[in-house]
Amino acid sequence: MEMAETTALEKEVAALIVDALNLEDIKPEDIDPEAALFREGLGLDSIDALELALAISKKYGFKLQSDDKKNSEIFSSLRALSRHVEQNRAP
Repeated sequence: MEMAETTALEKEVAALIVDALNLEDIKPEDIDPEAALFREGLGLDSIDALELALAISKKYGFKLQSDDKKNSEIFSSLRALSRHVEQNRAP
């Protein structure tokens, strides 16, 4: 199956994921923007989510709250996470 087209911000967030989580076997361009980040997709876990949230807040200037009811939606895929960053990042 062919991967969806990746936007510039998705590529940037994919690189952030790889760097922040030290994913040695994965290149940013290998992350399908619509594939799951947790469990079956990239296989990330709750510790990865915390590290990723910290990296995003440092880079983009807004906090991801651990108790946000939308977190499962926000972190569902690279595309969803990138969309959230785009809507919330500091100008």
